Formats: sequence, structure tokens, C-alpha cells
Amino acid sequence: MAARVEPFESVSIILPIINETHSLVTTVDVIEQMCDSKDIKEYIAVVCGRTTKDSLETCKVLQERFGAKFRLHHQKLPFIGGAMREAFDLAEGSHTIMMSTDLETDPHVVRNFIVEAKRHPSSIITASRWIKGGEFHGYNPVKLAANYAFQKIFALLYSSKLTDLTYAYRIFPTSLLQSIAWEELKHPFFLETVIKPLRLGVNVIEIPAVWKARTEGESQNPFLNNFVYFRIALKVKFYPRERILQKHA
Repeated sequence: MAARVEPFESVSIILPIINETHSLVTTVDVIEQMCDSKDIKEYIAVVCGRTTKDSLETCKVLQERFGAKFRLHHQKLPFIGGAMREAFDLAEGSHTIMMSTDLETDPHVVRNFIVEAKRHPSSIITASRWIKGGEFHGYNPVKLAANYAFQKIFALLYSSKLTDLTYAYRIFPTSLLQSIAWEELKHPFFLETVIKPLRLGVNVIEIPAVWKARTEGESQNPFLNNFVYFRIALKVKFYPRERILQKHA
């Protein structure tokens, strides 16, 4: 392990926000309904200069509703990877969930993440759309075939049995997240969040999740971006351990 992991105490949930309103509220509502309140340390809502006025208004409503439990952070690093990296450093729960707010990451799965994190506090629990119980709904057939191929290639490269290395839906020990030297700023960051722990020998457990196409706003990940994932995959494969960890870790 890259860092000492404490037993599960509570979770910080990262919510990156660009143009989500109703889906953001639904995400939080489902989590609140499905989970024990004492298990949820905080929501870290990350906004940027591109976040819409309606989304900011929705965040204000949620802040009024939850108080200090709903933290609003204006990111300084660019893009989605920058948002997540800054939120990782802010997280105060023993564990941290990385997800989206457009309902492409089913919020019902949060309860399952917490159950598994309590059983395996030192492991990463990650959602998979490819194992039994996982599904895609509304996914472009060409993109689906490419996604399947990418998963197979990355798994082969890392000698892993994982089936969904690029899905941005995981729960991590927070101490692990805060010990790794992250690099990516755009969507390849999501692959980085599993391959660097794999190189460190961290156990990764998959649970099923159903993906449904967003009905609100537009995707921030054009299809051609997927080919950029190979750059970080190939670099990290040959990194020494000390290159993966922060200097103080």
C-alpha cells in the first residue's frame, strides 16, 4: 500500500458540476435516501468558470439545505482531472467517492460502495458496466465497441482482470488518494486513478453498475479523447514506485 488505511468511518463524495441542475439534486436525494446519514461526511461540489448560472443556483439551494455538509469549491486547476485532484486534497472522510452529477453514475450504487468499503477498507471499490449486473443504456454502438476494446487492451497491459478501467465511478481510501502524485487534467485522469494504485499493489474490487445516457446538459468528453488514454497508460506502466507517490508519502 502507498499509505496507511484506517477503517471506514465516513465518505466524502465529489460532485463536479458544469451544467447539471435536476440531475444534481436527484443524485444527492438518492444518496440521502439510500444511505445512513452518519456514513456521509460531506459533499464536495466542484465548480469552475464554465459552470452555468442555473447550476450555481442549484448549489446554493443545496448549501442552504445541508449547511457545512455541502461544500462548494471553485477549482483552480483546469478540466475534470483538475477538479478531482483538488477535491481529493480537500476530502475529510476516511474514504472518497469519485462520481458525476449527470446520472451517468447511478447514485443508488453509493450504498453498495459503502457496504464494500466497510468490508474492504484498504481496497478500491470500482463500478463496472461490463460484469454481470452491469449494463449500458443509450450508449453509441460504435463507442461501445471501442470501449470494450480499450478495456481489454488496458487490462492486458496491466495484467489485470478488471473489466472497466476507465469508468469514473469509484470509492477510494482517502489516504491513498492523497499519497499519489497525479498528473492528468482531462478525462484520461480516470484511467490514472486505477492504474497507479494497481502499480502500487492496491487491491481493486469491481461491483456492477448500470450506465444510462445523460438527459441534461452535454458530455464534456468527445469520443476522440479516448485515444489519449494510451499516453498515461504507457507512461505509468514503466514508472518506478517513487515516481507514482508524492515525495512526502
